[in-house]
Amino acid sequence: MKLEINDQELKHGLLGLVLAIVEVIRDTLRIQSLKRMENGSLTHDQIERLGSALSELDKTIEKIKEEQGVSQAVQSVREGLDDLVNQMVHTGTDPVSET
Repeated sequence: MKLEINDQELKHGLLGLVLAIVEVIRDTLRIQSLKRMENGSLTHDQIERLGSALSELDKTIEKIKEEQGVSQAVQSVREGLDDLVNQMVHTGTDPVSET
């Protein structure tokens, strides 16, 4: 049996996965930054730099998704990742309930 691989679909799928992971990391950095701001452990200058860096990262991610036409692929991967995380959180907080 010969395996047929569509190069364009493979590229979109792989790039979608990579960008989805980058978005998850970005979201985690944003959450951690907010916690550090609320705790008062960041200076005003650090807050400004973090805000600028996260904003630039947002723009770059969106530009890549638009240029490569992978917005839908990223969204699909993110939905799958979000569902997985939600299941893990639910299981961790209520391990005896059925999913």
